[in-house]
Amino acid sequence: MSIPRTLFAEEHFQFAESLDRFIALEVAPHYERYEEQGFIDRELWLKAGAAGFLCSSMPEEYGGAGADKRYSVVLFEQPARNAVQNLIGLLLHSEIVAPYLLHYGSEALKRQYLPAMARGEMIGAIAMTEPAAGSDLQGIRATAVRDGGHYVLSGSKTFITNGSLCDLVIVVAKTDPGKGAKGISLLVVDTTMPGFTKGKRLKKIGMKAQDTGELFFDDVRVPVGNLLGDENLGFAYLMQELPWERLQIAISAVAQAEAAIGWASRYCRERKAFGQEIMNFQNTRFTLAEAMTEVQIARVFVDRCIELHIKGELDATAASMAKYWCTELQSKVLDACLQLHGGYGYMWEYPIARAWADARVARIYGGSNEIMKELIARQLP
Repeated sequence: MSIPRTLFAEEHFQFAESLDRFIALEVAPHYERYEEQGFIDRELWLKAGAAGFLCSSMPEEYGGAGADKRYSVVLFEQPARNAVQNLIGLLLHSEIVAPYLLHYGSEALKRQYLPAMARGEMIGAIAMTEPAAGSDLQGIRATAVRDGGHYVLSGSKTFITNGSLCDLVIVVAKTDPGKGAKGISLLVVDTTMPGFTKGKRLKKIGMKAQDTGELFFDDVRVPVGNLLGDENLGFAYLMQELPWERLQIAISAVAQAEAAIGWASRYCRERKAFGQEIMNFQNTRFTLAEAMTEVQIARVFVDRCIELHIKGELDATAASMAKYWCTELQSKVLDACLQLHGGYGYMWEYPIARAWADARVARIYGGSNEIMKELIARQLP
């Protein structure tokens, strides 16, 4: 890109090179098998933990590296650039589940789970979505009724990342159904608790190697000590954490769009039609020029959002803008780059095909883009 990035220092570039080597040695050779089986082997989780790629932003006292969030950005960008986007489960574990425990969990919960998560010995998930409640978190039906020293948790969740492999789940449930959003709490559920069961692993049109499943809670007795923060403040905690989650999606979207331009550009210089390189056609050059320009604009905006997040100044509106606009652009750029590949772009062996299929969900998860527009519109002058 023509505008240099100023976000990173030399140590971040070295970290990116280390991650690239890890992906080449430990992920890429097995990636096709991961896609076929529908999940990433637990062995890779352990290797990622040993290499320092899990929970790196967690404090050292809880098994992390105490790294700044720019290292987390690297962890989101490099898998997209290396066409192994399905590592998102490891990232959710590290950058969504672990922060909830760190920010709202008791000291006992932090010490029980975070070090094991950093080592890859325990896999984390967060259960928000239900069969009848997606982007509208206030519409969840799962309930947690206080009974002495426990909450009795009942309900079901779906589309859960790390759903079949998880060892612990942060569950969003209603502890006071009559209060709507003000009656939601967050509970840490150990998957060994009686009454907890895992449903089928879901088959998707993209993100095929990403473990996605269903979870069921049949009167699961969860100790009161497993409550994150205070009772009935769960929705407020979700709102505090969602801007970073949505920015993560934008970071990956821009990195994947940048990668797609590179793949298409190289293909168009190698492929010939009508006696010349495809790149010699004005339509090809203009298509890539438009994509490169728009992705550059997205890159500058997202990098600025990252800087604001590091300073604790990123608001929900900017994060919603980043998530909405960058994922729309991601799909647009990937579609254009796939078209330039012709029939080969539809072949699964080409990274553009995988990326195109993987990208579609980005406009849905983390809050659909329609919801993002609604959130943005609330701030209109």
